[in-house]
Order: sequence, then C-alpha cells, then structure tokens
Amino acid sequence: MKVAVASESDSRSGKVSSKAGRAPFYLIFEDGELVETWKNEYAEARGGAGRNVPEELDRKGVDKVLAGNFGGNMETKLKQLGIAYSTVGAVDVEETVELGS
Repeated sequence: MKVAVASESDSRSGKVSSKAGRAPFYLIFEDGELVETWKNEYAEARGGAGRNVPEELDRKGVDKVLAGNFGGNMETKLKQLGIAYSTVGAVDVEETVELGS
C-alpha cells in the first residue's frame, strides 16, 4: 500500500501539513519505507490544488492520503479516484506513517 503524507518539509521528521491541497511536500511511503518525496507544485497555485493534487497522487499510485485537513474539492476528487484519506493530528510525518498506514 502506498501512503502519501502531506508535509511541511521534505523530511520524514517534519510536521504534517494542516492543508492537504496546499501542502509544500508529499512524502510517499510503501510498506513504511519512504519511496518518493514530491514537491507540490500546486501549493502556491492560484486555484485548482484540490483537484490537481489528487490527480498527481493517483498517477503516482497512491492508495491513501494523510493530512491535517482536507478541503471539499480535494475530498470530492479523492472519492472520485477511489483514494482513501484520513485527517491526522499535528504530529510528525514518521509518527503519522506508523499510525495511519
């Protein structure tokens, strides 16, 4: 299972982002191992992050997304793509992967 965690930094010891669509980075784990760090080019976009981020994560084969909060557009798109998602408290990425995968 591939799990993407919205992160404030590109480090697995960084904090989980409270904004899924606007998270600066996504750390993608498979079976608990970090397999990719994606710098979210939609984080600073004027619009469309809630639709574009799920599409990019889907292309990367992500099965589940973890973040502090999800906007309505992102929730809708994740549901359409069949990607599971969960909100998590303000914890670090490493702890979130352990708890949420």
